Amino acid sequence: MSMVLKLFLSMSCSGALLIVALFLGKGFLKDKLSRQWQYYIWLIVIMRLLLPFRTEINLMGKTYQAMEQRMVQEEILQQSQSPDVMEDSLPAVGQERENEMQEADDGAGALTAVHPFRDMITLLTSHIWLVWLAVVLGMLIRKVTVYQSFVQYVNSGSVPVSDMDSLDRLSLIAEQMGIHRPVELCVNPQISSPLLMGFFHPCIVLSGVDISEKDFRYIMLHELTHYKRRDMFYKWLVQLTVCLHWFNPLVYLMSREITKACEFSCDEAVLAKIGYTNAEDYGKTLLDAMAAVGKYRGSLGAVTLSENIKILKERLNAIMNYKKKSMAIQILTGALTLCIILGASILGVYPVLAAPNQKSEHAEVFSAQTERYYEAGSLPLFQIAFSRLDEKEQLAWLERLYADDAIPFFSIAASVLDGNSSLLAGFAEKAYTDGKTGFFSIAVNALEGNHSFLADFAEKAYTDDETAFFSILADCMDERELESYLERALEDGYRNFQSLLYDKLALNEEKDIQEEKWEEQQIAEYQAVGVTKDGKNYYYQGHLVNIFMDIWSNRAYHTLEINPAGTVNIRLTRGENGKIIDVSYMDEAEVVELLGDRKDPDDF
Repeated sequence: MSMVLKLFLSMSCSGALLIVALFLGKGFLKDKLSRQWQYYIWLIVIMRLLLPFRTEINLMGKTYQAMEQRMVQEEILQQSQSPDVMEDSLPAVGQERENEMQEADDGAGALTAVHPFRDMITLLTSHIWLVWLAVVLGMLIRKVTVYQSFVQYVNSGSVPVSDMDSLDRLSLIAEQMGIHRPVELCVNPQISSPLLMGFFHPCIVLSGVDISEKDFRYIMLHELTHYKRRDMFYKWLVQLTVCLHWFNPLVYLMSREITKACEFSCDEAVLAKIGYTNAEDYGKTLLDAMAAVGKYRGSLGAVTLSENIKILKERLNAIMNYKKKSMAIQILTGALTLCIILGASILGVYPVLAAPNQKSEHAEVFSAQTERYYEAGSLPLFQIAFSRLDEKEQLAWLERLYADDAIPFFSIAASVLDGNSSLLAGFAEKAYTDGKTGFFSIAVNALEGNHSFLADFAEKAYTDDETAFFSILADCMDERELESYLERALEDGYRNFQSLLYDKLALNEEKDIQEEKWEEQQIAEYQAVGVTKDGKNYYYQGHLVNIFMDIWSNRAYHTLEINPAGTVNIRLTRGENGKIIDVSYMDEAEVVELLGDRKDPDDF
């Protein structure tokens, strides 16, 4: 989303520069250029604001690239000089690295210092697109609502014209203009000026029918010209642009200028049809239209004959001074159009598609920084440099950190990646296979939003009887999921999972009751095969037991007790149903084979 916002802002900046250029040029060339050109040339600006077209080399791309390079350099420089970073910096080798890895194994991990204010700013900037979108939707809804209200108001007071003579004249004028779609004609005394409504079903609304034949013809020519040129679509395209770029004050100036240029260009188009000699009569029609008694003026969704009384004087002056443009002016107009199109392309936009290539231009610098900060043991600076690497290099670093057992740095790297990153999913599976709970915990915490992946892993850990990994996954489960697994564990007789899940659900009383039942059942089972228990001491056939081992076939539960004062070593064997099927002595060779050099229960 960051890239999209940069692209959109660059489009707004490019459009703003074009708007400024056109306003500056207007002061010199307004009376020399065609009003039609002055109206339609804004379409290039609108396309610049709406479409992300660009040339290979463009101003916005270079500007944003330079800004990003400067920001990266300043960020790394500030971080490297920050006291917090110096305090958080770690040596590359030595005892402190070992201590950090031990802390990570214990679930603590090594993380960067918490900066609430910076985190809040980061949160706001990462979600600022929601603010932009909310305003866009709000403005669009308001404009559409206003237009609908206007249409309802006009329609409620409109009466279709039934005079066949007027309808025939309207039909004839429309046919002469090449308009073959039927055009309705209505009267509404509440409107202040004749207007055209309807995108696909045009309707000309007059403030009254008591008008001369000449005025009627001029009004119909004016409104039908609006319809033929699809000015209503143009007008709503401008409104859409204003909504999308609501934060840019220049688009509002552009909107007002286009509204004014629309009427000037329409006057020019009408004069081209009726001839220069009728300019004075056409101007008088405008004055008569503004003298209407109606009080409800035009809406943003309709085009009118005289929308704004403030520009009427300027329109009349333009009408009286109208003359056909010379060939030189037409050539100048074409040249200016090409220059503006070229300028819009050269201004360009933020190169989203080229962003990865831009990043790769500095890959060597970022890679060297990452290496340096890793060797220096600086977690915060390593995090910044790692975030600048591309995905391929990040993968290579994750593999290196995994091989080095550098859990603190692996944790920092994981925090940079997306929670659904395939990189983290792969390392979760690798850590599970290798039995590295520290790395598995980091990957799972980063993948907490990927519920489907974690649910599949929890099922695998339960089936494989991997309680250590299941415990990590259980921290990501809700109460309903934990209760479901507890029911399964009770049904399957998995004592270790039962105990774990009782703890996760904080069911301490239930756990104590269940453990008492286990103890009673276990003592009864032992007595049935000649094993008795007194506290932590086990006896078999009257002899104090040295090593006592009871491991279930499904490893759902096991007991291992060592008493140096004992004289015999006992091993219980259970069947698949959990019942004891054999009690046997273990000789020294079996003890070494099973336990190796571990003779202390704390080793297990």
